[in-house]
Amino acid sequence: MTVYGTVAVIIYLLCSPFIACFMSGVDRVVTARMQGRRGPSVLQPWYDLAKLFAKESTSVNNIQKILVMAHCFFAIFSGAVFFAGGDILLVFFSLTMAEVFLILAAYSVNAAYSGMGAQRELLQMMAYEPMILLTAVGFYLSVGSFRVEDIMSASLPAVVKMPGFFIGFCFMLVIKLRKSPFDLSTSHHAHQEVIKGLTGDLSGPAYGFSELAELYEEVLMLGIVGLFFITSDPRSFLAAAVAIVIVMFCMSLIDNIFPRVKWETLLKAAWVVTFFAGGANLVILSFIS
Repeated sequence: MTVYGTVAVIIYLLCSPFIACFMSGVDRVVTARMQGRRGPSVLQPWYDLAKLFAKESTSVNNIQKILVMAHCFFAIFSGAVFFAGGDILLVFFSLTMAEVFLILAAYSVNAAYSGMGAQRELLQMMAYEPMILLTAVGFYLSVGSFRVEDIMSASLPAVVKMPGFFIGFCFMLVIKLRKSPFDLSTSHHAHQEVIKGLTGDLSGPAYGFSELAELYEEVLMLGIVGLFFITSDPRSFLAAAVAIVIVMFCMSLIDNIFPRVKWETLLKAAWVVTFFAGGANLVILSFIS
């Protein structure tokens, strides 16, 4: 690992919860403004997280704690590999493992809402995983390497050769981060029949670790958005930051104007985007690479 990679990993491990909480707080304020409300403080997500870890540690069974901790570990590990400049395929496989452990934690409590949320989370994984893996293949065909440090050192932004993959990845990001209209398994908004669904039987520090994992995961996914724009030119980081802000605003807008869809619509929409955006871009890259 290079010195840059070591510093990037340390910053990621120490600062991601604060950065993600701030982004979540801004998102809440923007959402409130869209709905004609004042909204909570920008620091409210941090207060919520701190409150969870201050509560008594309770769980339905001991295996639930282990599975949630494993979910948090793999989510953080995925981001550490990414910001260290490692293999992006390993990043995506590790993220999948993190999701699997969260689903197992929901199943382990043998509760109706958690079980339903776990089933819906599996459906969401079926929807976004093909496009996520195709994105890794797209980076390889575009740059000739799966390593993040090699992608960042290219002379041309990856998005130039991968516009379809970028559109498809951003679409899957809405599903991955469980934003409306694709928040089937769980939601930050009280507007669905499964309530918190996937995380409905988590409480106290266990719930706090699942929320912490989500914060690290959000920073990682937005970092991948920025990867489409980063090159060997230091000025490209500014372009990446602008792209991340635009993507965040679009997700917030979509979250507020679209009602939740059924799982059939979720799968159809995700696979259509994967086929036309990812598939078409993959064919073009295979010819020009």
